[in-house]
Amino acid sequence: MKPATEILENFVNVPGGKVYVKRWKPGLVNKAPLILLHDSLGCTEIWRDFPLRLCEVTGREVISYDRLGFGRSDKRNELPSVRFVSEEAEIYLPAVLKALDIKNFALFGHSVGGAMAVVAAGTFKDSCTAIITESAQAFVEDRTREGISKAKIDFADPKVFAKLEKYHGEKSKWVLEAWTEVWLSKDFASWSLKNDLPKVQCPVLAIHGDKDEYGSVRFPEMITELATGPAQKEIINDCGHVPHREKPDAILNLAEMFLK
Repeated sequence: MKPATEILENFVNVPGGKVYVKRWKPGLVNKAPLILLHDSLGCTEIWRDFPLRLCEVTGREVISYDRLGFGRSDKRNELPSVRFVSEEAEIYLPAVLKALDIKNFALFGHSVGGAMAVVAAGTFKDSCTAIITESAQAFVEDRTREGISKAKIDFADPKVFAKLEKYHGEKSKWVLEAWTEVWLSKDFASWSLKNDLPKVQCPVLAIHGDKDEYGSVRFPEMITELATGPAQKEIINDCGHVPHREKPDAILNLAEMFLK
């Protein structure tokens, strides 16, 4: 019988407040934990049962935290700066790692969380053992801006906005604007991972849906072309922006094989 998975929850201090952390720990573990980095509207709860299944198939501890301002973490008043992707790797992730006493780790980032994983891998060359990017943006593409502009209109509908409130409560307006206003700003238009990717020396798996409404396959192509370590690209057929929800078995299988 497979040992039971232990689930732990707590809050840890980061600059600016406390963030919520949830951990799925397998009965036996001797591998670097896998840390999840959520998307622009995400949080730990939105991953649903994916972290548990990821823990079971990889045999690794899986850790998710709500970024400051999201989910069950403390609120933020000011919108993120245009350097928010890099700041997550420079300021907040290091604080989480220190609080949990984690030395070596792997990363799984969805959407902008994938971009954060790239920057973190370059920042922590000696301790980041591997990264998986899923639907990660590598620069600001026209399709990205168009998708966000459409979503901004959609969320003006109270019924659609209520879906955000389910996970973020009173922070929902901030969460939405932290995505739409920063990504659509002129100052963010030139953002790119082109200077960060050459610093990535660990193995990289770049997953992308062929029907992703927020970016083309040029994103995973750029990630795998510019990363200096072993890199593989996987395009998921008939799949949009959330492969781990749309094609969970395929993503779990890819993650299991890659992390071996």
